[in-house]
Amino acid sequence: MFNTLTTSVSGPIGRLTLNRPEKLNPLSWQCLDEIAEAARWFDEQDQVKVVIVAGAGRAFSAGADLSTFSSRQEISTRDAADMGRRMAEALEAMNAVAIAAIQGWCVGGALVVAAACDLRVAAEDAMFSIPEVDLGIPLAWGGIPRLVREIGPALTKELVMTCRPFDAAEAKTAGFLNRVVPASELTSAVDELALTVSAKASHAIFSTKRHVNAVTDQMVGTMRSWSDADGLVTAFQDPECAEARGAYLADRGK
Repeated sequence: MFNTLTTSVSGPIGRLTLNRPEKLNPLSWQCLDEIAEAARWFDEQDQVKVVIVAGAGRAFSAGADLSTFSSRQEISTRDAADMGRRMAEALEAMNAVAIAAIQGWCVGGALVVAAACDLRVAAEDAMFSIPEVDLGIPLAWGGIPRLVREIGPALTKELVMTCRPFDAAEAKTAGFLNRVVPASELTSAVDELALTVSAKASHAIFSTKRHVNAVTDQMVGTMRSWSDADGLVTAFQDPECAEARGAYLADRGK
């Protein structure tokens, strides 16, 4: 059904798993489109109340596919630049409650994927970073309002502008994570949370999700993220941004 991820349903619980573990589950343009398509597909599965969003292998996701940045076919149209925002909005708008299960690295756009989920559980050894500014691009895909919603404006500015990595303990303290568990217990902890939520009446949990999202959207304005694509297109045309991106990729052997 999909090339970059897998989906499955068992009773009231669905699973969406990023499935390119050999590359640490990069978010290619195809992957972004497939996440959005999968979210819409889960909406057609009437019995599904909870969807677990995970990454296969040793990482949740290494973020945007850097091979895209280093190729000659960089973002050339606003429509392509807008795919990440559409992915996040589709995932967030999904009827089912989305639970992110985070292990290993969760980088850049992968934080947007996680932030678009309703609940987040991470392994103790999970690591996070937002390297977009080092790449000479702004954090897009609706990432800024979602991070402000979860961790506040001051910490959002710090983490996005400094690009410094942070661990699961800091992410939990900041309010980004609901729970942090030993790596060996991540799957069981997420499954237990999914079972607890899915045992509730559909109308009650779906109404709660929509109510909270409606309130927070008035606070941070995620719908204004349609303009994020313009920032990305501009960044790919700006010489200073291109120099920063080239240095970042060269430093990592890309």
